[in-house]
Amino acid sequence: MQVRFLSKLSVFIIILTLPQFITSTSTSHLFLCSSVLAADTKELGDSGDNGDEGEKGANGRNGDNLTVFADGSPMTLDLTGEEGEPGQQGTKGENASCEQQSKEVGKDLRGADGGNGGDSGDGGVGGNGGSLTVYTTNKEHLKQIYVIAAGGEGGAPGKPGAGGEGCKCDRPYWNEETCFGDPGNSNYSCTTAEFQCSDGYSGREGRSGRKGRDGKIGNLTLINLDKSLAPDFPEATIPISELKGRGFTLSRNIWQNNNNASSLFAPGSIIGDKYKELVARHEHTILLVWDASQPVADFGDKQITLSLKGENDANIQLPDDLWLETKKVKRDKLTELFVFNVVREKDAADLTIDGFFGQGANLELDVVDKAEKSDIVATNFLLKYRVGEKSGDKNIFGSRSTVYQTKYEGSIPPEAIAQDGNLFTLQLGKLPIPPEYLQPELKVEVELITKRSLGENSEVKKLSTRKTIKSDNSRS
Repeated sequence: MQVRFLSKLSVFIIILTLPQFITSTSTSHLFLCSSVLAADTKELGDSGDNGDEGEKGANGRNGDNLTVFADGSPMTLDLTGEEGEPGQQGTKGENASCEQQSKEVGKDLRGADGGNGGDSGDGGVGGNGGSLTVYTTNKEHLKQIYVIAAGGEGGAPGKPGAGGEGCKCDRPYWNEETCFGDPGNSNYSCTTAEFQCSDGYSGREGRSGRKGRDGKIGNLTLINLDKSLAPDFPEATIPISELKGRGFTLSRNIWQNNNNASSLFAPGSIIGDKYKELVARHEHTILLVWDASQPVADFGDKQITLSLKGENDANIQLPDDLWLETKKVKRDKLTELFVFNVVREKDAADLTIDGFFGQGANLELDVVDKAEKSDIVATNFLLKYRVGEKSGDKNIFGSRSTVYQTKYEGSIPPEAIAQDGNLFTLQLGKLPIPPEYLQPELKVEVELITKRSLGENSEVKKLSTRKTIKSDNSRS
């Protein structure tokens, strides 16, 4: 103990004799001194490597999803999810590689540290319990079914790896003599210094992984039918050709959420508390009956949109670009859509003024249906008949402008319309127009408002022309 005290004191005296290393204005010298002292420590041996992390446990397989028809026969159904597998153990940290402590090294020694142990792997997730679908017409039949649909338990975590051992010192303290100068000379001197060896640390144990999550419990779907449930089709868009051939059934399943599912089954059954029960199924069929003279193939690619309305009815939306004359006949859960006539919308109002003939009581105006659909499309005309008269005022060119005055405005009655297929001859001379406004050399302006209609569809179109009544304006 006395030797160790004198050694420490001698080091203190040496530091005091070197004031240039310690000043009141510079802390960097202190750090330098610390670094020098730390650099005088030698590691004894080599540190051990850390251990490897353990692998996560495999997840458990989900239980089977099952559909059964319950008729009162006893059943035992195991839909349990598998347990998750445990995580793997972390490997042990390696021990430090140690060497024998030398007798004279001239430095402090510190044993090398052992490696840290590897973390343990997490446990695998437990498999979910399977879902059960039961068809039955009597809930009491479920009392004969024992079902277990529990989720699998999550896997346990693995064990963490232990830390490796550090190197131990053979001698915690020792003295070494250090001499300076040449033996026999006056400058020759020797001092004795004390050195120490510190044991290396053992590596820390690895961290423990997490237990796997337990699987979810399976659930019940109860269907009060004795046959397989068809899927929902509350709306659909169907080509005309398909709707004519076999029709289409719209449907909607009505569900109700209930609680206490396990009470429906045999005692001891395990299944999710909440369940879904079918309480009604709404259905309605639509069939297209084609009674039109036009071939259905000409319009077979056009589509009709159907949607279920209420418990037993349907909305029917016809194609926007077709005019159809239809009638709906509904009985029980079937609607028949009869089609009597059809025309494309772009052809429905394709009318044009084609001629202006005669004079007086024989004055006529021809209108032609260029699409040739007048055999199925109804046509009505409104007429505004105006006669041009010279204005009393002159325009900027010094001539008098023509001003048109209305002499008749109203509908053209059927008896004043002669139809020949797609040609309409409007007999203007039969209208209550004063005779003096039907004479030759008069400038007239004719404005027609045509209304074409088929079933619930209609379109209005405006046609106009200005002509001069001529004495030789007869038909050739």
